[in-house]
Amino acid sequence: MPLSAEQLAKAKSLGFSDRQIAGLVGQSEDEIRAERKRLGLVPSYRLVDTCAAEFEAYTPYYYSTYDRGDDEVKGNTAKKVMILGGGPNRIGQGIEFDYCCVHAAFALKEDGFETIMVNSNPETVSTDYDTSDKLFFEPLTLEDVLHIYEREQCWGAIAQFGGQTPLNLALGLQKNGVNIIGTSPQSIEIAEDRKLFAAMLHKLNIPQPPNGLAINEAEALVASKRLGYPVLVRPSFVLGGRAMQIVYSDAELSHYMRFAVEAGPDRPVLVDKFLEDATEVDVDCITDCGQFQNPDDGTIVIGGMLEHIEFAGVHSGDAAMVLPPHTLSPSVIETIRTYTHAMARELKVIGLMNVQYAVKGETVYVLEVNPRASRTVPFVSKAIGRPLAKLAAKVMAGKTLKELGFTEEIWTKYWAVKESVFPFNKFHGQDILLSPEMRSTGEVMGLDADLGVAYAKSQMAANSPLPLKGSVFLSVSDAHKAHAAEVAKQFADLGFELIATNGTASVLEKAGLPVRRVFKLAEGRPNAIDLLKNKEIQLVINTPAGQTPRADEIKIRTTAVYTGTPIMTTLSGARAAALGIAALQKSGYAVRTVQEYH
Repeated sequence: MPLSAEQLAKAKSLGFSDRQIAGLVGQSEDEIRAERKRLGLVPSYRLVDTCAAEFEAYTPYYYSTYDRGDDEVKGNTAKKVMILGGGPNRIGQGIEFDYCCVHAAFALKEDGFETIMVNSNPETVSTDYDTSDKLFFEPLTLEDVLHIYEREQCWGAIAQFGGQTPLNLALGLQKNGVNIIGTSPQSIEIAEDRKLFAAMLHKLNIPQPPNGLAINEAEALVASKRLGYPVLVRPSFVLGGRAMQIVYSDAELSHYMRFAVEAGPDRPVLVDKFLEDATEVDVDCITDCGQFQNPDDGTIVIGGMLEHIEFAGVHSGDAAMVLPPHTLSPSVIETIRTYTHAMARELKVIGLMNVQYAVKGETVYVLEVNPRASRTVPFVSKAIGRPLAKLAAKVMAGKTLKELGFTEEIWTKYWAVKESVFPFNKFHGQDILLSPEMRSTGEVMGLDADLGVAYAKSQMAANSPLPLKGSVFLSVSDAHKAHAAEVAKQFADLGFELIATNGTASVLEKAGLPVRRVFKLAEGRPNAIDLLKNKEIQLVINTPAGQTPRADEIKIRTTAVYTGTPIMTTLSGARAAALGIAALQKSGYAVRTVQEYH
């Protein structure tokens, strides 16, 4: 039943959103908004003096209210651009998006725009007093953003720098008259919608892993049977890889569909064939081709290609990465470049685009495309010495890359390694194994002309410095035992004592390596946990056995975290550690500023 004008005004003053009111009275959000506007019922904005009246506040905070009173926003005739931030920060959402929003504000101010920041997180730089011209401390909802856009009479809005949260608003904002600058919401939808995306890749003759869609458990089981296990399942339009999972059986898939997600016609679950032992690659590029009638007339520049150190399937926000790629062949790199350029032109991207690839042998598969800023943009920008987010903001506002003098790909003559920082020591008993769901809370960088030293620096920065001597404990799954001896030999050659439980020890001894045997946790003492607590182990290599981690594995991994012992949960990570230790033993390391590398 529709509300009276008095009831609607009362509901708004009590803090009910249009969407909540619509749900309560059985109308649509658009209908409530239209009625509210007809009645002249819009919020006013009050000022928070950022200088507490001690000095004149040049960049005040504003907040909305439906209480009666004067509107304290000062109007002007400047050309304004609204920048949508990432909203509240939490584990699984990178602060890297805030970096992009801040750089967008700086860049647009340089070009004479007035910048309007919309964000609701006080712990970000985007909400600092000196970042934007005006800050509206409001939630990132369609209703609140539209109010600010209309009140400020903005020329345009940027939805592509705050991550998935503002990106999900782009289409709704455009339908309500907002000028979304940069890549169009329609192109964003092609990249996000699985069917539209598959059609685009088919047109461009670009392979992707076999996949399917499911809106219920039965459809998911049919798709998985067709694809073959393992499969990667995830809800559509997710933030930080939330609820992504690699499943290996019908039972695991049924449990996922029943308890992990709410699937339906409007919220299908994506089912992808998971490529085991593939190498994942992240690519960030910037382009202005969407500005031109013929996209081929535009410029596309790859900012960086980052090769993951961990196996494919670890979320890009958690994975350790190397720039430039260190194991990919020249033909694979050229294929990645060709695919990236083709998709940027087809999507008519204006600004930034991130692509995630999986490389299996010499075949390159596209996993996903995000025509927006990504978590790796700040890292790539620092590594190559070019402010990609700033350049992208200026491109989105109308400049070309040729005007900005950025038309050539930069291939660094040094190595840049990204490592993630995790909060595992704050969550007692939480397994540290990485997955498609993001869990990191920060990242660090290691730079050096030697890849091993660059990796070692990244581990130091992540508070997990590599040991130069001592003992290495190895416990690897049956699936990895064939390669365990090769990795163990690298550490033995570096002078480390090898310690292992019986199964792994037998494999190493067959390869002619001396091993000190210890008991499994259930067999007696001394075991790995005893040695970790006594500081007799300086490095742990522990790959998971089976898809359901064993209790003793989890105890070993968590004990390593609590004792500050470096731990590698993949053989690729262990190889990188051996490379780093060898480099440090040989020549140590030197400290240089980022500016010196550039």
